[in-house]
Amino acid sequence: MVVGVLRVMILVPESRSLKEKRAVMRSLKGRIESRFRVAVGEVGGLDDRQEGELGIACVSTTARHADEVLAHVADFAVENAGDGVITQMDTEIVHLG
Repeated sequence: MVVGVLRVMILVPESRSLKEKRAVMRSLKGRIESRFRVAVGEVGGLDDRQEGELGIACVSTTARHADEVLAHVADFAVENAGDGVITQMDTEIVHLG
């Protein structure tokens, strides 16, 4: 079993409140979940009004497939960040068992 993890750091420069930032994060999270078969959660920057972090995970039988899925998710996130700006992305592939 292979687990692929993508960490996406997002800056919402125009956000003046947590509510505004969370709306951007929630929108991107929902779009990713509806388009891809991956798990998505807001995992960082919870108390920061302009910076947030999404954690995205997929399970596969091969590292190649997991990497391809996460690459598509990364491209999608950049294109659909709305009022947010992707500042950093990190991918890790973990082999289990």
